[in-house]
Amino acid sequence: MQQEIRQEFSVRYAFPVLFTRGAFDPANPTLRDVLRRAGEKKQRVLVAIDSNVARATPDLPAMLRAYSAAHPSLLEWAAEPFLVRGGEICKTDPVEVAQLQELVARHRIDRQSFILAIGGGAMLDAVGYAAATAHRGVRLIRMPTTVLGQNDAGIGVKNSVNAFGRKNFLGTFAPPFAVINDAAFLGTLDARDLRSGMAEAVKIAAIKDAPFLAWMHRERRALGAFAPAAMDEMILRCAQRHIEHVGSSDPFETGSARPLDFGHWAAHCLEEMTSREMAGALPGSELRHGEAVAIGCALDSLYAHAKKLITDAELAVLLDTLEAMGFALYDPALARMNIEEALASFREHLGGEMCITVPDGLGKKRELHDIDLALMRRCIEQLGARANPTGRASATG
Repeated sequence: MQQEIRQEFSVRYAFPVLFTRGAFDPANPTLRDVLRRAGEKKQRVLVAIDSNVARATPDLPAMLRAYSAAHPSLLEWAAEPFLVRGGEICKTDPVEVAQLQELVARHRIDRQSFILAIGGGAMLDAVGYAAATAHRGVRLIRMPTTVLGQNDAGIGVKNSVNAFGRKNFLGTFAPPFAVINDAAFLGTLDARDLRSGMAEAVKIAAIKDAPFLAWMHRERRALGAFAPAAMDEMILRCAQRHIEHVGSSDPFETGSARPLDFGHWAAHCLEEMTSREMAGALPGSELRHGEAVAIGCALDSLYAHAKKLITDAELAVLLDTLEAMGFALYDPALARMNIEEALASFREHLGGEMCITVPDGLGKKRELHDIDLALMRRCIEQLGARANPTGRASATG
């Protein structure tokens, strides 16, 4: 005899993604209004700052003090800001996760308190993982400081660190309390970081928004020159598309399809390869996420073209847009990549069933469940033929 008691419930999530400039100006209401959503009592906030942001914005601690002094009944900084190493190192060697959890315990940060994370996408991933696992979830306010963070990585529900040689192997799905995109931080970025986030805009436009892709193609040289008006528009439109996906699709990725992972199977492999094999030997050779995504999108666009899913003209729009933005679409690691192993690793990441998203015309997508390995290798060779004479993934155009 079998008995069953079925439990079923649903939980509605909602959080704002806010765009502003100068969030720590005492006259700016953005952070104040976010904290007031939690009630009128004084809010305790533990601040974590990306070390790259701390170096680029040395007056940030003074700005934080001035902000709290202007709002004494609203917030209390629970401790001095906690520095987290910026970049992928905080995910590959995530010592700060345990340190941040210990700070939560030491300073009695409870589930009604906040962690404010100020930094790039990798740092937000690591701090978000710490916040989601301390007390089974401390309220998190993300303040992305990079293009990639503001238009993609910082506005979703995923948090993670790397483990066992695998990117994002450990992680959680935990929506933030709020996201505040402060455009002032973008002024501190170098060209590689400014450029890196543009790849995610091309990625999502190519498979979901043909007018957005056409706009980026028209503005590709302005974007390649980091023209402020074009950058602001690109970030906003890209963020809108990612927010729509999180709200209307499968935000916790319970299925096998990953519709926004166009270009990512190869990108994940390239990031791991350049970090593991090349970074120690060749200074500057480690691919950033957006640089790897640009290569992955170019590769999968060539594959879609070979499968007659996009035309010659549509392929040209995709590749020309990426190159004019400043991306190089080839890296020597591609020639060494074991395609079958890379796809198998991505299949495991998806949950067991192969599902590779490619363009099916511009602004639409096709999910492929079988990949012709020989054809994919020929596409890699085509990318190599397009490469600059050094074959290196430095900026071009």
